[in-house]
Amino acid sequence: MNCWIFAHNPLEYWMNGYKERFDAWHDGGVRGLVIGRMSFDGGVRCWTPDAKIYERFGESPPADASSDPDKERQLHAMLDDAAGRGWPVFIFGGGGSPANTQDMASAFPQVNGFIVDGPGENHYELSFHHGGELLEVRPGEEARFEEIGADLDRVHHGIASMRQRLHELTPDRVRYLASAGTLAGLTLFDIDEDTLYWLRTRREMSRAGWARSRAAVDAVDRKVELGGIPRTAAFSSLTGQDYQKMASYFDLIFPKHYYWHRGFDGLYGTVARWVQRLLRWNPSLTESDAFLVVQSLFGIELPGVDGLLDMELGFPQEFFDEFVFAESERALAAIGDPNKVVFWVSTGRHPHAGDAMPARDLHGILTASERAGAERFLFHPDPEMGAPEWRVISSLCGTTWQEGPGGAFWPGDSARGDEYSGGRRPAFED
Repeated sequence: MNCWIFAHNPLEYWMNGYKERFDAWHDGGVRGLVIGRMSFDGGVRCWTPDAKIYERFGESPPADASSDPDKERQLHAMLDDAAGRGWPVFIFGGGGSPANTQDMASAFPQVNGFIVDGPGENHYELSFHHGGELLEVRPGEEARFEEIGADLDRVHHGIASMRQRLHELTPDRVRYLASAGTLAGLTLFDIDEDTLYWLRTRREMSRAGWARSRAAVDAVDRKVELGGIPRTAAFSSLTGQDYQKMASYFDLIFPKHYYWHRGFDGLYGTVARWVQRLLRWNPSLTESDAFLVVQSLFGIELPGVDGLLDMELGFPQEFFDEFVFAESERALAAIGDPNKVVFWVSTGRHPHAGDAMPARDLHGILTASERAGAERFLFHPDPEMGAPEWRVISSLCGTTWQEGPGGAFWPGDSARGDEYSGGRRPAFED
């Protein structure tokens, strides 16, 4: 496999000392760069918008004209270096309005394309979390339904029906129906026509969002690619992000390998919150019953997890060997072309506030993905990778990083070993 790196905000961190960092990264197997969002400290835009482009597209240019020419030059030098190494360079963001996409493509000729985070994603948390919940139409979301001609009365009725059913679960019904397949699941949740209508409408809203992003990228006056970052395959049916259908809209798909507990967007945390909410709504259920409901809905069966406490004890090796492998294999099969797949991997707290996962878990994610047929992944550092993470990545992708003294490259999130000696140097060098 080869590795891409996400150099996220603050961009100034990555711009300082980029040459040494890129040299080490390249030696360790890094072959791609994603940057963004495109602003410096203080919200200063990374480029000066071209008003003529917005006029040509019939749009108003951004009102904020603040800029920092010195930082812009430094950013371009960094991007020139990355592009000169043959690395594809993508901007995190874009694929929004046609004028803004063209403006960024013109301002950054080094860039190969744009990546949309969570394209067309519908909410999938049962409890209110990260600004929303599954069983609602969020404020301002009506316009997305109206855009595709949806019947909002039917949508609201479908949501209300599903909410009621999820309050009426009993141990005998769950144990009888939850593990008996799709038709039994329809019976367990008493899915009616309006609930199916609501679920289908969510999928159509997703496709409408993809089409907008595709149109914006296709309107650019040079060839640029469109990437999208969907939730892991197990949640894709609920988010509306059908990987097979996404493949016709996106040049690259970055399935999220997000598995941490707590915070937001991590699979363990989402499953735990579903279980907790189901138990709150249905006090007669046991934790095992609630996990069985989650399994019925999403097909998620977590190795070694029989209750919520088990989720506090770390990830067993079987989780990577079985679950991560299966999620990777499903994604690759659905998209149909490994060259279109770059798994988006994160294990840290920032910016998702989840429980940090150690380097052992990173190794488990990457080796399971590779065994499933993955050829590339992107690592999202927190905010910089540490020594154990970089050693894992470099050992799998390039020349294994060796901890060296003095000026040798050292990952920014780990202290050098010689920082504890009060400035003394060894009396004898090897």
